[in-house]
Amino acid sequence: MTPSKIFFYLCLSFIFGVFVGSMISIPQSYLLGFLFLGILVFFFKKHRKIAIIGFCLILFSIGAWRYQRVDLDIKDNDLKQYNGQQVILVGKVLVEPDVRENITQLTVDVGKIVLGEEIVSTSGRILVKANKYPEYNYADVLIIRGLLKTPEEFQDFNYKDYLAKKGIFSLIDWPNIEIIKKGDYSNLWQFSYAQVLGFKNGIRENINRYFSFPQNTLFAAALLGDQSAMPQELKEKLNITGLRHITAISGMNISILCSILMSLLLGLGFWRNQAFCISLVVIFLFVVMIGFQASVVRAGIMGAVFLLGQKVGRLSVSSRAIVITATIMLLINPMLLRWDVGFQLSFLALLGIIFLTQPLTKLFRFIPQDKFINLRSIIVTTFAAQVFTLPILIYNFGRISLISPLTNVLILPVIYWIMIFGFLFAILGTAYSGFAWILFWPCWFLTAYSEKVINIFSQPWAAKTFGDVHWIWLVIFYVFLTFVIWQVKKKEKLEFLNY
Repeated sequence: MTPSKIFFYLCLSFIFGVFVGSMISIPQSYLLGFLFLGILVFFFKKHRKIAIIGFCLILFSIGAWRYQRVDLDIKDNDLKQYNGQQVILVGKVLVEPDVRENITQLTVDVGKIVLGEEIVSTSGRILVKANKYPEYNYADVLIIRGLLKTPEEFQDFNYKDYLAKKGIFSLIDWPNIEIIKKGDYSNLWQFSYAQVLGFKNGIRENINRYFSFPQNTLFAAALLGDQSAMPQELKEKLNITGLRHITAISGMNISILCSILMSLLLGLGFWRNQAFCISLVVIFLFVVMIGFQASVVRAGIMGAVFLLGQKVGRLSVSSRAIVITATIMLLINPMLLRWDVGFQLSFLALLGIIFLTQPLTKLFRFIPQDKFINLRSIIVTTFAAQVFTLPILIYNFGRISLISPLTNVLILPVIYWIMIFGFLFAILGTAYSGFAWILFWPCWFLTAYSEKVINIFSQPWAAKTFGDVHWIWLVIFYVFLTFVIWQVKKKEKLEFLNY
């Protein structure tokens, strides 16, 4: 067994440990027992496979402990004890404000709470729903007066668990807010992050200057993953047509950016190693600018893998790279596995593309392919991703798009060019208005075409609604899917060996 394969199994063991730890409460004594058992088995070095099993037990224990430790830290949140009370809080805006049509949502890191005449140090995050004006910015220090509440659990959406994965257990709606300090940057990272956000705001203002509503929101979402200003009507149309993914930063967006950067830097005369390092830095800054959402971080890591593949001459993205990426993200935030549907969909879609692309390509070989528009590839990729994500979509949202394969065929080739012209518009157009005016026209034409397709196919009949689906059907589907893929891979291996 190769070292890379052993590492792959260790990552799977950690992920499985996180999963088990999120589903059942395992006593610490049991986890210690698993850990010591793994250590004992690991030192059984006369049999390498048994030693590997021991190491897997160790990683399983660490994964379960990691989830339960983070879960315990969240439950011990100091601010939760004040939920239901009128409070006065002092805190700093932790991330970029989420500015929507009529409101602004602020994630605030609270440092102090005023109790009567006493100021008490505390810690915890809260979500603040405030008016759109006055404007608030990252790292502003605020005094907030209002009713601290526990997030609600709606019938079709567990808002409490959605916020819990971000470490938020309290919120305040429409409080009285006083800004006591603008841009309180405590360290170099906060100052640098503020500059990146300033550059992003410059791009957003440029888009709003040249594009009319709602095209500006669609273009900004495709380019920057910025859905905050998008009207609810357009979001609903994207859901019906199965195109909501084009407004979220994905591996496709990052891959296109990587290709543009490498081609541009090599064309300017940089060595390949220099181009690789510069591109990595730009990808990191891009991820920072968009925000550390699960899908964006995953896309950034996969972009780094893509760049590494270009550097060493191996462009294939394997299941091992996906699993390693998931392990890194769960090590940072183990709450993502159970509570972040976007995280689940992102990785399931990529696994579907990896495992089903080859057999589906043979199945759809009658579909023509072209150098510029590879229709077969688009259909196969879309179908492969949807097969793997379909049960999660039905289970969480109770609805699927029936028109999605067609709309993706019509839109995905266009998104590629929107990304290319969009990045040039964002970078060159921000520097010089003449470039912005020239590059605006292809961006406008492609975005207008996309908007037209969305409007035509966003009809009520294009989506199917389901009732409550029991989780056991997810297990049955994925067990069956695993069996089918195992049989297909086994058949491919026999064909390769000429049996």
